[in-house]
Amino acid sequence: MGFFDFFSKDKKETLDKGLAKTKESVFSKITRAVAGKSKVDDEVLDNLEEVLVTSDVGVETTLEIIKRIEERVAKDKYINTEELNRILKEEIAALLTENNSVDAEKFETPEDKVPYVIMVVGVNGVGKTTTIGKLAYQFKKAGKSVFLGAADTFRAAAVEQLVIWGERVGVPVIKQNMGADPASVAFDTLNSAVANKADVVIIDTAGRLHNKVGLMNELTKIKNVMKKVVPHAPNEVLLVLDGSTGQNAFEQAKQFTLATEVTAMAITKLDGTAKGGVVIGISDQFKIPVKYIGLGEGMEDLQLFRKKEFVDSLFGEAK
Repeated sequence: MGFFDFFSKDKKETLDKGLAKTKESVFSKITRAVAGKSKVDDEVLDNLEEVLVTSDVGVETTLEIIKRIEERVAKDKYINTEELNRILKEEIAALLTENNSVDAEKFETPEDKVPYVIMVVGVNGVGKTTTIGKLAYQFKKAGKSVFLGAADTFRAAAVEQLVIWGERVGVPVIKQNMGADPASVAFDTLNSAVANKADVVIIDTAGRLHNKVGLMNELTKIKNVMKKVVPHAPNEVLLVLDGSTGQNAFEQAKQFTLATEVTAMAITKLDGTAKGGVVIGISDQFKIPVKYIGLGEGMEDLQLFRKKEFVDSLFGEAK
């Protein structure tokens, strides 16, 4: 059974389209890297290293990929440049598989964790609220009842945007006045969700990172208050990153993983950028599963991240 058996044609087309800019950029760079060469030698590997770094894969992950390819070249004695793309794809897929995260096949939550509580973190402008709306849509489509909590009470626009998404998707949004205690909003949301036997609760939080200690304290307070209503909450702390910012997304991931216990990541805005390689580096370096990727503005354009499909789409199918 191939790995596309669980992956619909429509979703593959969306993935291919969403990664088109990155793929075009990477392919053109690789073509230049191997120009005039018939076999993979030190010069080709040096050029490939530059390609990966400038494609926002990240230095440490790039060096690991190059090391793996060097080992393949040493083992096989001779690898021609036409094989480079296939080997590159194989080694990146293998590298991403080694962080022990299992790709989800559909939007679902454990039946023994009800309500399943997701706390969403990330700086302003990364697509956090939009991701929450799309997640709510996907869970509702999967037959789950969903409640949203507007705990980003520092920006009126954040609350308004979440309310609009709630109306679009057809799920309730619990909110309070501007400047209200975010933990109080989370508390109210979980109380309402439990009373209405909701399956999934998604809590938005303020997108600030100017004070790591302040952020840590605030998120810890929200967690502690939620546990008073649902002892196992939060089940997931989802960090949303903007893929189009490239290396800046790496820095945000570092800061947020220091400030709170992030358990999953969503990387957005991959459709409008040539920086899709950042997904590879973040997935490898942080050993925290990239769970979702955003590939467009539509409700259906938030996809589950599947490593093999992603790498295959980025580097082309093996011939």
